[in-house]
Amino acid sequence: MGRVAGPYGVKGWLKILPLTADADTLLAYRQWWLRRRGDVGDWRSCALESGRMHGNTLLVELGGFADREAAAVYAGGDVGVARSALPAAQEGEVYWADLVGLAVVNREGELLGQVAAVQDYGAHPVLQVKDGEGGARLIPFVAAYVDAVDVPGGRIEVDWRKDY
Repeated sequence: MGRVAGPYGVKGWLKILPLTADADTLLAYRQWWLRRRGDVGDWRSCALESGRMHGNTLLVELGGFADREAAAVYAGGDVGVARSALPAAQEGEVYWADLVGLAVVNREGELLGQVAAVQDYGAHPVLQVKDGEGGARLIPFVAAYVDAVDVPGGRIEVDWRKDY
């Protein structure tokens, strides 16, 4: 849901770079989870005490951070919320996290690989597809190239040739 840019001030506040479509919606969640940069596990549960928008970032006070040094430990780390706290995806919508691991198949029925990540470079999201042989391709996640997304079936169908 976001990335910790670093500490803010001397009282343990954090500056957060939101990775959501509407940055301030992150403030609606009272329970946050933080993970240090580079960790693959070890999420820490934190209560959101207060927060506000500051340009395109959030300034937040989380329970358990008494000073700048305690907050600085999480610089570059991840911010998350419990999946159960998120609203259900509506018809035609999907959470990007649900796309990771799905098989990507083109119109010819060729397996292009699996989604390793979804990135947003500004214009639109992009699927990073790894083919299992060390190769990777980037496929724009837009209707012009994505024919169907079947999360329960574990598959994304695309209009993308294997030699692209």
